[in-house]
Amino acid sequence: MVALALTVTNHLLIPVTEVKGIGEKIEAQLNELGILTVQDLIEYPPYRYEDYRLRNLTDVRHDERVTVQGKIHSEPSVMYFGRRKSRLLVRLLAGNILIKVVFFNQPYLKKKLEVNQLITVTGKWDQHRQTITAQEWKMGVSREGDSFQPVYALKGDVKLYEMRKWIGQALIQFGSEIEEILPETMLKQYKLYNRKRAFKALHQPQNEIDLKQARRRFVYEELLLFQLKMQALRKIEREQSGGTSVSYSDERVKEFIGSLPFQLTSAQTKVVNEILKDIKAPARMNRLLQGDVGSGKTIVAAIALFAVSTAGLQGALMVPTEILAEQHANSLFELLDPMGVNLALLTSSVKGKKRRELLERLKHGEIDIVIGTHALIQDEVEFQNLGLVITDEQHRFGVEQRKVLREKGYHPDVLFMTATPIPRTLAITAFGEMDVSTIDQMPAGRKKIKTYWAKPDQLDRVLIGMERELQKGRQAYCICPLIEESEKLDVQNAIDVHAVLQQHFQNRYKVGLMHGRLSSEEKDEVMRAFTANEVQVLVATTVVEVGVNVPNATFMLIYDAERFGLSQLHQLRGRVGRSDHQSYCILLADPKGETGQERMKIMTETSNGFELSERDLELRGPGDFFGKKQSGLPEFKYADLVHDYRALETARQDAVEMIQSRAFWEAPEFQKLRQKLIESGAFEAQSFD
Repeated sequence: MVALALTVTNHLLIPVTEVKGIGEKIEAQLNELGILTVQDLIEYPPYRYEDYRLRNLTDVRHDERVTVQGKIHSEPSVMYFGRRKSRLLVRLLAGNILIKVVFFNQPYLKKKLEVNQLITVTGKWDQHRQTITAQEWKMGVSREGDSFQPVYALKGDVKLYEMRKWIGQALIQFGSEIEEILPETMLKQYKLYNRKRAFKALHQPQNEIDLKQARRRFVYEELLLFQLKMQALRKIEREQSGGTSVSYSDERVKEFIGSLPFQLTSAQTKVVNEILKDIKAPARMNRLLQGDVGSGKTIVAAIALFAVSTAGLQGALMVPTEILAEQHANSLFELLDPMGVNLALLTSSVKGKKRRELLERLKHGEIDIVIGTHALIQDEVEFQNLGLVITDEQHRFGVEQRKVLREKGYHPDVLFMTATPIPRTLAITAFGEMDVSTIDQMPAGRKKIKTYWAKPDQLDRVLIGMERELQKGRQAYCICPLIEESEKLDVQNAIDVHAVLQQHFQNRYKVGLMHGRLSSEEKDEVMRAFTANEVQVLVATTVVEVGVNVPNATFMLIYDAERFGLSQLHQLRGRVGRSDHQSYCILLADPKGETGQERMKIMTETSNGFELSERDLELRGPGDFFGKKQSGLPEFKYADLVHDYRALETARQDAVEMIQSRAFWEAPEFQKLRQKLIESGAFEAQSFD
């Protein structure tokens, strides 16, 4: 047994008032920023740096911020205008270029600035007028160590120059107390600054290399600590979850796979093997299965559920909507009923006697697999021996909802599925405690959806193309960003578009409307009508983004497409292309910015969801990729998941090796890292085998 205990004393966990110059008033202001101790102050990160390096003006672009130094070449002149407003002008010889420097509302400088005096000025460069509008200035020349100055996020009465001064003072007083937490071998291996030097370089960089090395050190440290926490949680989950080894029938699983009307892709085969290996292992499975739209996740889920049923255990598949639950139930029934598996569908629509009978059969183990919505997590739902829980489109359910279903069995295996391709950097961060399986290959014979970008003034031509598909007996989606007209946003709304298309297709095709304000019953009714081809054109908001399967729909029109992210556009596009008929996706957009135009271009050129997700991450960032509220991502002080993906990969590999090694839990060189791990709350001080 390896004992873990809190044995390290941190000498920096003292009140911030111990720093000279910080009294109770300043302490209160710093507390507002989350700075309570000296350690908090030293670890408070700059969010950017002002670049004060001297540059040749011939290399500076118009309106760019620049720092120059030179001799004053003329007497300053002041012009007054308005109430208490002034403009002071002085000529400066910067190198061999004579320029003008303007100071607004600082008339007192007339007495300070003298001809032939050396000054350093920072401000905006007007290339046409050969003028710098001064934002900062100082007498004399700039030192090399002043080239990069940190800028901190501040609020209240705290001034930037004060923050720089207090952090500098803290480093002078307590710099010697900064303890290294990484082993010496690791510092040498990666050529990292030690912690003391790194903090000095972070707040007071001598040059660009110094700054890069400081950031490199803290990015790695931060990602390593996070990954150690993830891997420790994973270790606890595996070793203390009390999972059971499921002895499913290999022969029957092979028989089932052989009975399928198609051959599994190599990606599906690989993923199935990973999942079956987990099911057979004594530790509980905790796996995320991600695959692009139409990549065949459902059949993988069917194989896993069938395997568990051959061992006499029950399986549950929870999905976000009733229509999706029905579609899954129909698909699984076709596949599994011939194999003698008993399936049931449980949604809020199943009521009365039928519901009571179903719940009774489930409780007594007469139902092998149940497919349902949130109805599965109600208190009245009981299983006899739940062995596998699958949650489809897992991001649509809260953590607590997923947990409730999982706890209806005795440590069942857990599989989460998502059709939203997640970039690897986010997958190993947001889902770091899970194993991740990826289906990155499409079934053979699937036709690529032809995607085009059209301007709003080309709508008539787009509708002609849509009608061609409708004449063939096909159906179409029209997606809008908003439900009703908004005064703030000039974007197409579903209600207006529905009215326009009803008029356009009058007496020829039926146009339906679906949006988030409809009740669940109303949404299901609209979708049933569309699925049955009673409605040929469905105008909708993004509520159709996930899980709707209408193979007869071959035309997707997305209004104001520039308002959607790449991953969301790809999800919407995936509602078509679900049969052997050629499908089309039209992006109706008039983006004004370069990012919006780039997004449209990428969509027309790329059909791979994982490639799109990586590009989306680059364009939008991690928070916007998932959505701020449900991202599940930690707030990093130093690391940027887009740009620091290599460091994240390295940190993850190192963390996996450490957590699995006995040396990490015993050797003195890892003591500080173990301490940090305990402080992170990954687990209480305890023992590990």
